[in-house]
Amino acid sequence: MEIGARIAEARRERGATQAQLAATIGMDRTALAKIESGSRRVTAVELVMIARELGRRVEWFVDEVPPALVSYRRAQPGVAVQVIDTELDSLVRDAEFVASGCPELVAGQPEPLPHPVTMRDAEDLAVRARRLLGLGPGQPAQEISRLAASVGLLVFAVDLGEGADAGTVLLKRGGVALVNGHWRVGRRRLAAAHELGHYLVADEFSLDWRVAAAEAEGIEARLDRFARALLLPGEDLRGRWAEWLAAPDETWRDAAVRAASHYGVDMATLARRLQELGLVDGSRANDIRRVHTKQADIVEKNLVVRDEMAPVTLPRPYEQAVLKLYRREVITADRALGLLRGTFGPDSLPTLPPGSETEIWEVTS
Repeated sequence: MEIGARIAEARRERGATQAQLAATIGMDRTALAKIESGSRRVTAVELVMIARELGRRVEWFVDEVPPALVSYRRAQPGVAVQVIDTELDSLVRDAEFVASGCPELVAGQPEPLPHPVTMRDAEDLAVRARRLLGLGPGQPAQEISRLAASVGLLVFAVDLGEGADAGTVLLKRGGVALVNGHWRVGRRRLAAAHELGHYLVADEFSLDWRVAAAEAEGIEARLDRFARALLLPGEDLRGRWAEWLAAPDETWRDAAVRAASHYGVDMATLARRLQELGLVDGSRANDIRRVHTKQADIVEKNLVVRDEMAPVTLPRPYEQAVLKLYRREVITADRALGLLRGTFGPDSLPTLPPGSETEIWEVTS
């Protein structure tokens, strides 16, 4: 019955009727209807054909759904099954499968930190998080996916279109975060930092639609403040902002361009952080939001251009774990390529040594 229900769910998400799906796999519609209702078993061959037609892996129909996703879907009937929900489901299954064969995938998970109750708490949480990540007081949080992996959070980036910013699922050990790679790099980094906040306070599940536009109150706004403080540490920004403004022949616009590049944030995030630190007023903050970094700025100021988490991006420890499983011949090439989500081609996988003559005879005899 569970497999039948999942077939029906995948078929509806695909926008196909029972008649359409049955026709494409050469099955009678009534037989498919019985499978979906649980009154008829589905054979392995039939399930493979159904999975192929619906664009799902077979294990999606037979493995248990992550508990955090189950509880979320029950709380949000009719809303939860969105693109990001489906992607998170798939990523969690893949990560748990890889971790089962390669436990070193998850570096470890710190003890949960307290939920921030005030904005001051959010700032303090960012300070503690930066220490956990091994960042110095003024060190930019570059390569945030790598930093998150060091505390057990695997951050993936996939283009989800005009959808949610990000989501996170807490695993038994570690967690999986999905960032919408559709957005620009500054927004992707802010979303990843926000999800790291959810992870560090041990939120079982989170789905964030507009991280940069959180309301003035509530946990999402406080984690938004945490994300800005993580990326733009207050004392360091104060000192650098004064230094950049004091530089000869440079304006506030030059200072904004330098700051956005140095810390790897978008102008909207920079403007909001400067304002909450009392470094600019509302009028200047609005001016900064309208600034666009030009190619001339990059050349003249010798700025570093980064494109973190451009889709599709997988956490490096996850990639390494998949390749370990492939080298050990725990998984096939096709399975490895599927787990690597199109970021590798068949010729990109390691060359495996040929089996010995003794091994060949053991298999064929």
